[in-house]
Amino acid sequence: MYSQDRAVDTEHDVELLLAFLNTRDVETGTDVLDDEAAWRAWVAERGLGRSGDPRHAREVRNALRVAVGDREEQHGSAGVVGMIQIELSQGVPTLAATDALSGVLAAATRLAVLGYWERFKICPAHDCRWAFFDRSRNRSRTWCSMQVCGNREKARNWRERARGGALTV
Repeated sequence: MYSQDRAVDTEHDVELLLAFLNTRDVETGTDVLDDEAAWRAWVAERGLGRSGDPRHAREVRNALRVAVGDREEQHGSAGVVGMIQIELSQGVPTLAATDALSGVLAAATRLAVLGYWERFKICPAHDCRWAFFDRSRNRSRTWCSMQVCGNREKARNWRERARGGALTV
């Protein structure tokens, strides 16, 4: 029973961290953290307690995106601070959040400790940049979606090769 509960908790942490990393959508040009009301709604939707300052949330998000490999993120801070408490729950030490950001950071910490951190990746498509969790056995997934971003990139490469071949004939 403990391992099943842990698997559910781990999946919840994965989904929370992905949702936070993807609060900015490059494709649509929207960012939840540009609007305080949208940020509060995002936090309330997930039951994370106090929302805090969206500017600080943006700083944390950007730093986490850099940490999972976003090479295009410009504003990743090396020293992200969030208050996380350690509580004894049924005799087991657990990370406890004091607000929304510490909830996200606690989830990220649990995932890192469990060895899942390297499975978080950023789609390399410049018009996407979506964060995703690589569930492949050998951790080789590149695209957030092979059907969308991977297919677009392969089509672009094919057109470039075809265009290049037509010029040399």
